[in-house]
This record gives sequence, structure tokens and C-alpha cells, in this order.
Amino acid sequence: MIEQMIVNGLLAGLIYVIMALGFTMIFGIMRIVNFAHGEFYMIGAVVVFILAGSFGWPFFLAVLCGGLAAGLLGVVIERALFRRLVSEEMPSMIMSLAVAIILQSTVLIVFGPAEQSVNRPFSGVWTLGRAVVPWDRTVVALGALVVLAGFYAFLKLSRLGLAMRAVAQDPETSSLMGVEAGLVYSAAFGMSCLLAGLAGGLMAPIYTVGPYMGELPMLKAFVVVILGGLGSVPGAMLGGLLLGLSESVLSTQFSSGIALIASFLMVLLIVVVRPAGLMGRIAR
Repeated sequence: MIEQMIVNGLLAGLIYVIMALGFTMIFGIMRIVNFAHGEFYMIGAVVVFILAGSFGWPFFLAVLCGGLAAGLLGVVIERALFRRLVSEEMPSMIMSLAVAIILQSTVLIVFGPAEQSVNRPFSGVWTLGRAVVPWDRTVVALGALVVLAGFYAFLKLSRLGLAMRAVAQDPETSSLMGVEAGLVYSAAFGMSCLLAGLAGGLMAPIYTVGPYMGELPMLKAFVVVILGGLGSVPGAMLGGLLLGLSESVLSTQFSSGIALIASFLMVLLIVVVRPAGLMGRIAR
């Protein structure tokens, strides 16, 4: 039983980490709380539904296209709507809510309110000790690990990744060093939406696809970044795994409703005891 709960928690936590990384990256670089993040998750899933479900494309190619579609849409929206709202937290939150409603309504008009399903590309189970692990969940976890490794390499090794880290740490000094802020903002927003789209594409066969499917993942991402600390990439990783494990244990022992309530109780506790989050920087 314990092994099963740990495996389930880690599998769920990896997806939470991908969602939270993009969410916290935008805040760390642009000081924007993007409440439309869940809708970019939805865009990735919708693209997988169209390409893999309707046209028979290979699953991973469809997931990649879903992530790219979400990322490109994010770049366009950043340049058109969010560029002038950098560091304006309240106006940017209102703008992101408007974007979320527009994207939801667009998918609702085009595809209707009915939840759609994508055929699972992998079936069967395998065992890890006494834990039973479905192959489709395993593939999602492996895909999430590849995405995380690619994201880490991008931040650590690429010039653009280094520029993004510099802007997040000290925008004024980085601009004096010749870092082009506009390029960094577009790259950060696009990368964030790309991560959300990849997460949605990977999860499309697991859950149903619909216009409101991004709401719960958005809430989970918000919980994760509050736990780990807004703007902290290591905090997003830690918070995602903690949330996945706690949900797995509480859902198994009690119910999914209790697990959801407990996650927000953890947020309240963190806000009271350590407002910056577990790994966030405390303002002095």
C-alpha cells in the first residue's frame, strides 16, 4: 500500500512540477501572475485530441505540436497584451483572467461543451515491488522527466536561459550588461506556455479533453508555487512532488475531496508561517 501511494504521488507530482515551472517562471521574470496558465494546458490537450485522436498522428509528435502551439500562442499574447504590464501585478492578473475566459469560450464555441476522450496509446500495467503501475502513466512520467531535463539544460547551458536567469535575479543590472529585456520576456512567456501545453498534451489520454479542463491544473499549479515560493524554480519542483505525494496518501486513505481541502490548508499554513514559500527568497 505504501509503495503504491508513493508511486502514484510521484507520477502525479511530475506533471504538477511541469505546470508550476512555467507559472513560477513568468512571475520570477515578469512579475506576472498568469491565471490563464491552465488554458494553455488545455490548448496542448486540444491539439493532441485533433492530431492524434482525429488524424491518427503519433502520440509524441502530437504532444510536441500541442506544446509548440501553446508556446507560439503565448508569445503572440505576450507581445500583444502583457508586454506593457510587466511588473504590474494587479493589471496583469485581470488581463490573464480575461485571456482565460476568451480561450475557454473559443474552445467551447468550436468544440462544444461535451468532454472528449483520446484513445490511450499505451495499455497494460507493470509492477514495481508491490506497486502496480499503468503503462500510460509511466509514459507520461517519462515524458515529464524528458521535459524537465530539457528545461534544466536550457536554463543552465543556453545563452537565452542564462539571460532569463539574470533578468529574474536583477533586471536593472542585466539590462546594463546588454540583456535585451523584450526578447527575454517573450521567451519566458512562450516557454511557460510551452511547458503547460506539453503537460496538457501528455495528460490528454489520461483524462477527458474539454474547454474547462485547465481550471483544476491551474489551481494545482498555484498551490505548488505558493508552497515552493513564487519565482523559485527549485521550489516549484519541491512543491510539485510534495503536493503529488500528499494527494496520493490522502486520496487513498480518505477521499479526493479531503486531499483537495488539505492542499489549500497547506497553502494557508505556508502563507502564515513562511509567506515566501519553502524555497522562496525572503524580502529584507
